[in-house]
Amino acid sequence: MGALVAGAALVASTGCGMSSELRAEMPTDINVTSPMMQEAQPLPSAYTCEADGEPVSPPLSWSGLPDDVGSIALVMDDPGAAVVFWMVYDLDPQLVELRQNTVPGNAKLGQNTFGDSAYGAPCPEEGDVHEYRFTVYALDGTLDLPEGAALSLTLDGIAEQAVARGTLVTSSE
Repeated sequence: MGALVAGAALVASTGCGMSSELRAEMPTDINVTSPMMQEAQPLPSAYTCEADGEPVSPPLSWSGLPDDVGSIALVMDDPGAAVVFWMVYDLDPQLVELRQNTVPGNAKLGQNTFGDSAYGAPCPEEGDVHEYRFTVYALDGTLDLPEGAALSLTLDGIAEQAVARGTLVTSSE
C-alpha cells in the first residue's frame, strides 16, 4: 500500500509522476469534455459515493490528439488529497470517447490508490472541497502492462510515453 500512496503523491504533486519541467513543456492541446460534467463545476453525484445505487464512471470525450499517437491513457485524480480514483490505459488512439461505465476493446484498467482495478468513486467529507482532474494523455506507444498493473508502474509508463495531455477539472462542491 505504501507504493500506491507514493505513486498517488507523485501524480498529485507533479502530474502523473512527471517532473514539473517535463509537464510544463508537454503540449496541452487535447480538449477533454463530458456531456454530464462541466469544467469547474461539482462532480455529479452519480459519479460519487452519493450515487443512487452503485456509482459509475462518467462519460468523457476528447479531441485534438497529435498525429501518430500509439495509445491513450486516462487518469482521474484529486491532487489535493494525493488520490488516484481511476486509471485506464492502452486505449485505441482512434477512440474519441469513453461511454459511461465502460472500458472498450483492448483497453485496460490499472490499480487506483485503493488497490482496485476499477473506478473508485470519490467520497469527500461534507464541507471539504476537492478538485477532481480527468486527464487524457496521448502516448507514443502502448504501456504493454497487464490488466490491473500497479499504480506506480502505470504512472511511470505514462510519464515515459506521454506526448500531449488535456484535462477536465471538476470539484466536490
